[in-house]
Amino acid sequence: MKPAKKQPLLPPLSLAIQSYGANGEGISHLPDGMTCFIAGALRGETCLVQLDKVGRSAAWGHVSQVLEPSPARLESDCPHYAACGGCALRHMTYGEELELKRQKVQDCLTRIGGCSLPVSVIYGSENTLRYRNKAQFPISPGPQGPNIGFYAQRTHAVTDVPDCLLQPESAARLRQALKDYMTAYRVSAYDERAGAGLLRHLYVRTNQAGESLCCLLVNGRSLPHEAELVEALRTTEPKLKGVVLGVNERKTNVILGDSYRTLWGDDFLMDTLRGLTFKLSVPSFYQVNTPQAEVLYGLALDFAQLTGAETVLDLYCGIGTITLCLARKAKRVMGCEIVPEAIGDAVENARRNGITNAEFFCGDAQAIAQRLAQAGTRPQVVTVDPPRKGLAEQVVASIVQMDPERVVYISCDPATLARDVKRFAECGYRLQKAVAVDLFPRTPHVETVCLLTKLKADKHVEVDLDLSELDVTAAESKATYDEIKSYVLERFGLKVSSLYISQVKKKCGLEVGQCYNPPKSGASQQPKCPPEKEAAIRAALEHFGMI
Repeated sequence: MKPAKKQPLLPPLSLAIQSYGANGEGISHLPDGMTCFIAGALRGETCLVQLDKVGRSAAWGHVSQVLEPSPARLESDCPHYAACGGCALRHMTYGEELELKRQKVQDCLTRIGGCSLPVSVIYGSENTLRYRNKAQFPISPGPQGPNIGFYAQRTHAVTDVPDCLLQPESAARLRQALKDYMTAYRVSAYDERAGAGLLRHLYVRTNQAGESLCCLLVNGRSLPHEAELVEALRTTEPKLKGVVLGVNERKTNVILGDSYRTLWGDDFLMDTLRGLTFKLSVPSFYQVNTPQAEVLYGLALDFAQLTGAETVLDLYCGIGTITLCLARKAKRVMGCEIVPEAIGDAVENARRNGITNAEFFCGDAQAIAQRLAQAGTRPQVVTVDPPRKGLAEQVVASIVQMDPERVVYISCDPATLARDVKRFAECGYRLQKAVAVDLFPRTPHVETVCLLTKLKADKHVEVDLDLSELDVTAAESKATYDEIKSYVLERFGLKVSSLYISQVKKKCGLEVGQCYNPPKSGASQQPKCPPEKEAAIRAALEHFGMI
């Protein structure tokens, strides 16, 4: 007898989607006013929504039918999209995704951080396919052999994914070679619930030259037929530089191991970033989208405003990527990182690049920041690039105690960034600039670079302005159509016409000149600006101070 099917909570509802949540889900409201988060919905759409859960203050559901689709809706280009939890935004245009992320940063800084500063710019990624330089595939037992892929949404059930469009093709080839080896030699996959089985994760790191480093995370000290495995991996991937075995015998969902053993070749890769050469070992942190990391660090350097006379402290420095970029423009830099292997790489990277004004400390950021503050160290600039949880409150207090003129904050989580910005504000530091950078296309994650500066009580003056006395019409002539086109092309990779710019300016209440590309007859219809291009043009207008 078949088990009875679980009945839905309520019949599907027709809902208008008004905005987006933090993870890219659509937001609407139920008839009683309760907020509803809807997976797979786009703003501006009307959808038939099946509710999955109704809580005390919010509800969650998914789209069962799109009744009125958004122009920004796309058919996913990945066959695993519905089952895999790796991507969340493949059903929308990239322009819509960028606006979602820009608004996400803006909302967090306004709602959580209490800031009125506009976040008008987001730097989009030129490439949205196969941009990741690091792949981490969980492995679990499956009905037809091992599953090697990604966790399904909000679960630890592994979806078998032969090829991921975010990862380089070399990762897919190495994954298949590992799966064939496991099948041929009956090597067990790790069962997370039972804490049994051998192979836990496949880790692949690549560089801009297309070379790969492969690490196998195991619940043990060795693998059967290691020589045959190495041969299979080397045969499938000619640019493979090394194979490493990582030991992780803990009953935990932590990926990386406690110790490593090289099975063949090197246990590191070399890569270049902003003209510097870096050594990358398995545990070392390195931004997963190298071209966008160049943009991110370039902004951080601009915000630091270095003249060559400054002492700079870089907390959470990893292998020294930001530290060494700063060192070329500062008098002295100090990097801090808790991972010993990363500090070892950072020291070697400084030596390799001929940088002598950088020193590195291994330890917890909170402890080192406290120690430096108590010792009276006073850097003019502090840079931080913390993990998703942001800064501990004591780290903020220690930075403030050092009294830097500027704090450059790089964040991968807008919510914890906003919380920390508010903490800094309570200590006399004001948010001066905030720019979003998309390092993770097709996922809901976004990076932000912020500049906080210390207010000088003897120089800071509050001024009330009567806006009626200002010439507000001058703002409307701040940028030409060609300047707007160039900005949109450079920042978003989109080509826009003068007609589209004119349409968006009208929507924003700005005056426009001649009618570009007028229809030849009154019955003809002009093409309407697509939503992703409208969002990009609006960002340009904000950038030039026109709205």
